[in-house]
Formats: sequence, C-alpha cells, structure tokens
Amino acid sequence: MLIDAVLRHLAFALCLAALSAGVVRLMIAYPILDHPNERSSHARPTPRGGGVGVVVAFVAGMAALYVGAEYARLPPPQFLGVIGAAVAIAAVSLWDDVADLRFAVKLAAQAVAALVAVAAGLVLDRLALPWIGQVPIGWLGVPLTLFWIVGCTNAVNFMDGLDGLVGGSAFLAAVILCVVAGDQGGWFVYAASLLLAAGLAGFLPFNLHPARIFMGDVGSQFLGFMMAVLAVAAARFDAASVSFLIVPLLLFGLLFDAAFTLARRAAMGERVAAAHRTHLYQMAQRSGLGVRTVAAVHWGFVLFHGGLIALFLRMTPGTKPLIVLPALAVQVAWALYVARRVRRAGLTWAAG
Repeated sequence: MLIDAVLRHLAFALCLAALSAGVVRLMIAYPILDHPNERSSHARPTPRGGGVGVVVAFVAGMAALYVGAEYARLPPPQFLGVIGAAVAIAAVSLWDDVADLRFAVKLAAQAVAALVAVAAGLVLDRLALPWIGQVPIGWLGVPLTLFWIVGCTNAVNFMDGLDGLVGGSAFLAAVILCVVAGDQGGWFVYAASLLLAAGLAGFLPFNLHPARIFMGDVGSQFLGFMMAVLAVAAARFDAASVSFLIVPLLLFGLLFDAAFTLARRAAMGERVAAAHRTHLYQMAQRSGLGVRTVAAVHWGFVLFHGGLIALFLRMTPGTKPLIVLPALAVQVAWALYVARRVRRAGLTWAAG
C-alpha cells in the first residue's frame, strides 16, 4: 500500500515537472532579458523569470492537494494564507524581474507576506538549547519568526547568481525534506516539499551551466519564502520544536554565505543593500573555479547536511542543536579556502 502511494505521488510529481518545464520553455521563447553588467556572472543577454515554472507547478499541485488530500493540508486559514502569501511574493518578484523595483519595495512585500504567514498561525513558540532542552519564548516567537522568514527569503535571493547553484541546492534540499517529513508523518511539509522538488526538476535542466534561463527573483524569493515557512511547519515534528533546525541545516551553505557576506560588508562600511560580486561563491568563481564546480560544491553541502539530519533525528533533544557545529566547521573551511584563492589571484573583497 505504501509503495502504491509513493508511486502515485511520484507520477503526480512527474506531471508537475513536465508542466514546469513547459512554462520555462515559454519564458525562454518570450523572454524577460537579463542584460549583463560589471557585476554579472554571465556574458550575454539571458532570459530570466524561469522560476515562474516552479511557481505554476507548485500552485497547481497545491490546488489538487486542497481538493483531494485533506490529510496533507494545514487548517484552511493557515493553508490559504500561506499559499496566498507565497503567490503574492512571486507576483511582486516577477514585477521586479520586469521593472527592477527598489529594494525597499521588495522588502516591504516580503514583510507583508511574512506577517500573513504569522497571522495564519505559523509561529515558533519555543526553542531548544543544548543540554537545557525546550525553552518557551512567548511573544518573542512572532518577531523571531518574522526575522527568519524575511531573512531566509533574502538569503536565497542573494545567492541566486550562478548557473544551477540555488536551483540544484533547493532541489536536493526539497527531496531530502520530503523524505524526512514523510518518515515523521508531517504530511503538509511532505507534500509541499514534493511539489517544490517537482517544479525545480522541470526548471533545473534549463538552468545548468551554460544556463538557457535564470530563475529570477520570482523563483528565488518564492523558494526562500516557502522553505522558511516549511521550517516553521517542521517544528511540529517533535514536542521540543528542535526539528525547526532541519530546513536551516539543509540550506546552511546558502545561509552562511549570505550572513558572512552581509557581516563582512557591514564591517567594511559598504552599503549592504547595494549590488556587488563579493559573495563567497562569486569570489570562488572569480578566483578561477569553474561555475559547475562551485555549484557542485554547494550541492555537496546539501548532501552532507542531509547526512547530518539522519544523525540529528537520532540524537537526544538536549544535544540536537549541536548538529550545527560540523556544518559550521565545513563552511568556515570553505570560507578560508576561498579567501586563500582570492589572495593568490590578487582579487579584492571590496565591492566594485
């Protein structure tokens, strides 16, 4: 019976992947062109907005889920609120892909979407600390949840600057999350991550180097928002809410690069919202590593973190938060390696 259900779900996912691929082909045929500039990693005008395929496949899947799979839904107010907020984020982001909106407008849209998710009831109410266990956080849960959703949305968006890097990383993260959620009985997280993986499976072949189309803000912001929301939903996997760490751990390579770059630029007195080419992944590519190599390294991070999650699920609640330490060690080693390559190549970390 279980095998039959899995096969049906995979068949449905394949249909959604085909839908996503069809939409991506349309976005290539009728392109929103991304013209290269001094901060671009590409050398010729390339279509962007391929994330529309991911969004369309996800929404179609969610519509089917709402009609025919009540066991895998959140309560209707939460379900409709979260999906509506995600679609709104995608719409504003597509507008940004066309018109290049100011960062303040994008940030406002992200904040409103995060508020909708929180108002729908997706709020962290406790955290787990090493050797202490769960600690209720009361009213702090609302600002922490808002910060997490907006921060994750922007982190994924900032990291989408190299062929296949975010698309491949998010695909692997969604597949792993789908497996974990299915094993833990978190059916909404299982279904949503399956739909995300399906949409990305249709998009990714067009985004591998040399990319025929970029994801665009419509894809990266949508993915960041949905993964952030799924992290909060995954906190229900156990009483201590430590399973909130599963999604941040899967995305740790993206989150670390974004946070490291933000902190470094702030320390150097640069405008953190200004465009630049000094993320770790960008500096690695500029120092001579191939685009495919840099993307594959980040895919490797996700697979490594997937292995850590298998260990995480077997740890005691008081020690589970310590799982971030090996992930952090790997990212620090990567940062030091990139810094050495940057120094040898005579590059500068200053934006320019």
